[in-house]
Amino acid sequence: MPDDTSTRTGGVGARIQEIRTLRDLTLRELAARCHVSPSMLSRIESGSRVPSEQVVAAVARALSVTVTVLHGQPYIEQLRRDQLDRLIAPLSNALDDWGIPPEDDDPAPRSLPELQDVVNHVRRLRTDSEYADLAELTPALLSELSHATQLYTVAGRDRELAHWLQAEAALGAFSVAYKFGYMDLARLALCRMAMAAAQSGDPRQVAAERLKRAQLSTEGPSMERGLRLVAQALRDLDDDGTPQTRAMRGGLLLKGGQLSALLGDKDGSQAHLGEAEGMAREIGETNHYMLVFGPTNVAQHAVAAAGDRDEHAEALSIAKEIRVPVNYPAARHGQLLIDKARSQALSARLDDALGSLEKAREVSPLQTRYHPSTRQTVGVLLRARPRASSHLLAFARWSGV
Repeated sequence: MPDDTSTRTGGVGARIQEIRTLRDLTLRELAARCHVSPSMLSRIESGSRVPSEQVVAAVARALSVTVTVLHGQPYIEQLRRDQLDRLIAPLSNALDDWGIPPEDDDPAPRSLPELQDVVNHVRRLRTDSEYADLAELTPALLSELSHATQLYTVAGRDRELAHWLQAEAALGAFSVAYKFGYMDLARLALCRMAMAAAQSGDPRQVAAERLKRAQLSTEGPSMERGLRLVAQALRDLDDDGTPQTRAMRGGLLLKGGQLSALLGDKDGSQAHLGEAEGMAREIGETNHYMLVFGPTNVAQHAVAAAGDRDEHAEALSIAKEIRVPVNYPAARHGQLLIDKARSQALSARLDDALGSLEKAREVSPLQTRYHPSTRQTVGVLLRARPRASSHLLAFARWSGV
């Protein structure tokens, strides 16, 4: 059976050209709006050049679409092959049923300590990129927590804890929807999280929701709004000197650095990253609120930011110095390897790039399989040689390219 992998690697460029034509824009007009050269945009559309995430974000803003649209997510057919699409409807239904009173014959929810144990398991699944298990567990947990919050109506610690747990479960739902490309569902999950966080008595939980909402702004034409969310969260979350609060503020600074880089503001990006780096040196490696904030994650963001600027030699120089700590969460480790592979591929280190992708698959398989940068990097590798190796073709088929 002939392999047609090589004919399906220019998807982003083809979608840019299609939407540009629908918008009745010439190549030069779109290039001017994106602040890139017409020749670069032409190579992107033809599939001979893979754009950085910064350029994809700029094009998405200029075309008034989301980055998700240009990447072609969600990968519906691949989700069906993996039998993961069946997990989305129950998740959506649980979020839709939020706050609806239970039936009289519904069983009572478990105690708050028991529910806290389940939520802790959900948090571990999220940081370990076990999205299939997370999607299986979360709908029923959301329903049970919705019931629980309606039992604790008197102001106090138990009521706040019930809502805190509900916010964490909603964040689990967001993670599934976001990673699989269901952005409307991800937004609904964050709306639910915001409702619960406001009643959790924990200002850091409120900041976490704003951080994730700012993360969603990287998917569309509203990155300036994301920066405003970051600034608002930093203003509202007083620095009380505790490691938990400092880690949350550090995570916000990293998100601000990413958004600034995507907007082409190198000075703003470096200012955010510099402040985060100083904070990370003070508190060391942490995992409060599953943010994984510390020197390693700050360096990891610097790798991604350099790659987004097409400064791939700098990205690889930073990556070379990173020593991933023992028990570093799989989601963050996998992301580092994916970012590293992108810069290796665009620096003509083709074998190294494939090796990094294979390591990412070992560390975080579902994240790697459904990550748009994986597909872009595989496309670079397939076009780099007249004939792809069987090894590369097998990885391309696995990743759905």
